[in-house]
Amino acid sequence: MDDKYQIYLNRLARMTLPEAYRTQVQHIQTSSKFQPHLEQGRQAVPFPGYTVITPPWEEETDNSTFYAHLQDYQQELLQLRVNSDWIVLVPPASFHLTLADLIWDSAYYDAQRKNPKFEEQLCSCFADIFEQYQQSTQGQTHPICWQMQGLVVMSRAIGVCLVPQNEASYEQIINLRRAIYQNANLIGLGIEQHYHFTAHVTLGYFGEIAPNLDYDYLTTMFSQLNQQWMHNSPELLIQRAELRKFDDMTRYYREPDWPILNF
Repeated sequence: MDDKYQIYLNRLARMTLPEAYRTQVQHIQTSSKFQPHLEQGRQAVPFPGYTVITPPWEEETDNSTFYAHLQDYQQELLQLRVNSDWIVLVPPASFHLTLADLIWDSAYYDAQRKNPKFEEQLCSCFADIFEQYQQSTQGQTHPICWQMQGLVVMSRAIGVCLVPQNEASYEQIINLRRAIYQNANLIGLGIEQHYHFTAHVTLGYFGEIAPNLDYDYLTTMFSQLNQQWMHNSPELLIQRAELRKFDDMTRYYREPDWPILNF
């Protein structure tokens, strides 16, 4: 399902054009993952599941410069003259790159209900997947380096998207995704691929979309921010993939004995 290398580059380039923002802002919606909460603004609501990600910033030191830039970008989004509740920023400590979506929300609840050993079997699957992947790449010493392409506007969230610095960096991630989604035991646990890979780090989710939202203004602001940010395209070095659990969209955690893949 994932794109070939050049197709991926072309698709990501189109996603950061003013024309893409002009189209996408017409379709933005309030994210149900955050709900109004008395006087505290919007708060994360339960949305549990599992994912494979790079270590979150709170546990990552080698990519601090990259994530510090993203924290600055969050603050620039807040400065846009939109209604005060238009965006909910994610905690910078949770910044990460998702390598493979696994299971979430109703599918997660169903899997847990039907299989009391779901988590145990999931961890066992990933121990095998990571070990087999590591064996298949022995002797490869290419660093996996990705670079910020620009601002990306999704239907319920906003972030920055990334492109690989070279084809080897792309293929290593795609091969890992293939090893995950084609694993028969994982498929047996109800996990399947839903999306083409679009490498991105989420900065925030859309809150209250005002009926009189000025879409032209928002398109212009997004385009200007993108031009500004692209003058400084920080790099993300991918050195580790981890199985993580989440209860909502603000924190991603793991147990000490859960499997890890070191690239």
